[in-house]
Amino acid sequence: MSEATEEIPGHRYNADLAGRIELRWQNYWADHGTYHAPNPVGPLAETPLPSDKLFVQDMFPYPSGAGLHVGHPLGFIGTDVYARYHRMIGRNVLHTMGFDAFGLPAEQYAVQTGQHPRKTTEENIETYLRQIRRLGLGHDERRRIATIDPEYYKWTQWIFLQIYNAWYDEEQAKARPIAELEAEFAAGERPTPDGRAWGELSSSEQREVIDSHRLVYISEAPVNWAPGLGTVVANEEVTAEGRTDRGNFPVFRKNLRQWMMRITAYADRLLDDLELLDWPEKVKTMQRNWIGRSRGAQVTFAVGEERVEVFTTRPDTLFGATYLVLAPEHPLVDKLTAASWPSDVDEAWTGGAATPAEAVKAYRLAASRKSELDRQESKEKTGVFIGATAVNPVNGKEIPVFIADYVLMGYGTGAIMAVPGQDQRDWDFAEKFGLEIIRTVQPSEGFDGEAYTGAGPAINSGFLDGMDVDEAKKAIIEWLEEHGHGKGTTQYKLRDWLFARQRYWGEPFPIVYDSDGRPIPLPESELPVVLPDVDDYSPQTFDPEDADSEPSPPLAKATDWVNVTLDLGDGPKQYRRDTNVMPQWAGSCWYQLRYVDPTNSEAFVDPENEQYWMGPRPAEHGVADPGGLDLYVGGVEHAVLHLLYARFWQKVLYDLGHVSAKEPYRRLFNQGYIQAYAYTDSRGVYVPAEEVEEKDGKFFFHGQEVKQEYGKMGKSLKNVVTPDQMAADYGADTFRFYEMAMGPLDVSRPWATKDVVGAHRFLQRLWRLVVDEQTGELRVTSAEPTAEDRKQLHRAIAGVREDYAEMRFNTAGAKLIELNNHLTKVYGATEGTPRELVEPLVLMLAPLCPHIAEELWHRLGHTDTLVHGPFPVADERYLIEDTVEYPIQVNGKVRARITVAADADKDAVQAAALAEEKIQALLNGGEPRKVIVVPGRLVNVVL
Repeated sequence: MSEATEEIPGHRYNADLAGRIELRWQNYWADHGTYHAPNPVGPLAETPLPSDKLFVQDMFPYPSGAGLHVGHPLGFIGTDVYARYHRMIGRNVLHTMGFDAFGLPAEQYAVQTGQHPRKTTEENIETYLRQIRRLGLGHDERRRIATIDPEYYKWTQWIFLQIYNAWYDEEQAKARPIAELEAEFAAGERPTPDGRAWGELSSSEQREVIDSHRLVYISEAPVNWAPGLGTVVANEEVTAEGRTDRGNFPVFRKNLRQWMMRITAYADRLLDDLELLDWPEKVKTMQRNWIGRSRGAQVTFAVGEERVEVFTTRPDTLFGATYLVLAPEHPLVDKLTAASWPSDVDEAWTGGAATPAEAVKAYRLAASRKSELDRQESKEKTGVFIGATAVNPVNGKEIPVFIADYVLMGYGTGAIMAVPGQDQRDWDFAEKFGLEIIRTVQPSEGFDGEAYTGAGPAINSGFLDGMDVDEAKKAIIEWLEEHGHGKGTTQYKLRDWLFARQRYWGEPFPIVYDSDGRPIPLPESELPVVLPDVDDYSPQTFDPEDADSEPSPPLAKATDWVNVTLDLGDGPKQYRRDTNVMPQWAGSCWYQLRYVDPTNSEAFVDPENEQYWMGPRPAEHGVADPGGLDLYVGGVEHAVLHLLYARFWQKVLYDLGHVSAKEPYRRLFNQGYIQAYAYTDSRGVYVPAEEVEEKDGKFFFHGQEVKQEYGKMGKSLKNVVTPDQMAADYGADTFRFYEMAMGPLDVSRPWATKDVVGAHRFLQRLWRLVVDEQTGELRVTSAEPTAEDRKQLHRAIAGVREDYAEMRFNTAGAKLIELNNHLTKVYGATEGTPRELVEPLVLMLAPLCPHIAEELWHRLGHTDTLVHGPFPVADERYLIEDTVEYPIQVNGKVRARITVAADADKDAVQAAALAEEKIQALLNGGEPRKVIVVPGRLVNVVL
């Protein structure tokens, strides 16, 4: 009989009782500041301060109006379990959560409704907080932040100014204050670009030199322009289909004046310091590939009076370069494009255009509609001849110059020497356009392909002939440098960070422009620059296909805010504010530092607090520790966005002496995802998953058979399950236990609501060990446990401690179930369970299911919370195995098992195995051909 129809005992652990218990303890924790983590100094300081600390952080969530489904809290619960365990063993644990609250969704909603995005965002935050509080997450709420708070983005603006007022000294391999660069120029310690003395330069010329060194600068650069959004987006925000990841609008490559951050200055450090980090190897690989360091040569090709620079990792193939290809966006294309076609031009090269200029214009428009990924991966090679020829420097041959979209401005110099004999993309292009193909490396014997990319001796390469690839590379680089045609160099795929958006809902720039249009950084006293109210939150949007449109941000409409009179030290003057805003990534680059010191009004973080929570540890085994927080948990999707940007900001702050850690995140853990089944009817329309019934392996919705599919949980698939619903139906502790028990935290898994009942029944059985369901009285005795009970208990303690420490929460849960089953079997029908067994079980459960554990701990007579421990410690005496079970394989198949003393030698184990009844029957009076004993593991008998 189900609980719905039977008379429920008054003290049974069910959803109703769980809900009351959970609310009571959540209120207790809030009222008593149970999760407050003390700082060394400042308002959050306490004494004595534990020296053993742990800083655990979840990736910054965005407060969506849709709220949470059960997939969202997976990582949050995981970090909470980990943090709770470490609190219980005596560590000072900093764990909190804030909100990455600027961004496009709230702005788009504001455009549709006219409601200020702050109101929408703050309402979403309250919904989010209500949901995560219901889960009993142990956060220090005093440290909670949101990027939209002016007191937070004041310091985001301050950090921007630190980066703006810095330059990268390549000799010292670090950022330094821009004032030190000015002093070096003024003292004559550093030559000016044209060799004149610093004093001979006008103030505007001096300013131009200094600005060209800044880590933040304005550049006329190719950007991703989305007319349908009215804003530019970063490369990382463009899908493989060449559309915006938010809104799915077409994206076009276009040259615009934009703020850029010189992240490329840090390319080597970002790459090399990955070795210091305890991160998943797949994330490190993604960052390595994104940075894309390549060693090779820069080669100069003459095209008329101009010079085209080409980077190549294979300069040894230069004799096989039979044409040159420029990216359509290359700045020299317009200069190099001929006025008319040569008389003998191949019509296939012209794209059907009357002149090279027309061909270039049409091709550029077509290329601007493709994403960089699409351009790189497209198998169909396209391009047009620009009517010009280049001179190959090694042999003086004239070779045609094309533009083609498989060459990107974002890598190398935006131009390539095409060697079809050694590169398949070049081969495909050459075949299509009838271009010469020259092999420069002798293919290996039996090779019958097209382009050959393997090793071998150089051929058709003049003085390089016969050399292997490495020897030929060195020789050609020496020749290029000697003759002034190039040099050995290193290139990167990483491009500088486009740091401006034509939006309203973002951090304003702490910059104004003077009457000459020059950017002027604001002093700290002018911060924060607060967003003004506007009547219309939308940027001017355009036909999504209008590639020629120009940005007009929403802030441009706030004319009283844009045009401002300020006294910046030389009297009141008229200035113009920047009408762009920072990208959403800005606030999430440094939020871990504000968690450390959230109420500090004098600095973005106090050095003593930062050192305590994030400072480097002493070197171990000769390896320096980079510092950073202790555990960062989130999705792998941010590998080359947030994680790369945050590392860059941290390194600049480290160089300038503002922080002691040179990396923000010492350890990274990527949690998996929860997916769900969805169902479609005969029309292909999704039906509510919760109303589908399974019968005989088929699925039915209101009697009609439907088709099951597996995918992401979401509203469109009508398969959303919310944590609110789970907490209401079973209790938050059941939900927490089930999510952690579903599998390893880093593995994705399917959601199955019907399986949640198993977790609920486990907690009911555990409750019955301690509490009488009928009377509510304690079922605990002072009886002595048996030796077997103690063995089961202490083995569980040892295993659960190790599992919690290693984030194996699913196996920790399994060990608790196993111990609970043992105790239920032995004591479930008796007067009660020995206290010596119950109390450690309750304490071990606490990280996974904190509410029920607190309740039982309280009922067991304890007046203090168990949040700060103690956590049980295993007694080594009960971990020693008295006996060992050996499986016995006969010809490779397990046929029997024996149990022998743990200290039995090989001969004793072999004798016991051969004496086993089933093995005797198989031997049938004979002798085995061979017996192999693997101590502690198995016996293998060969007949």
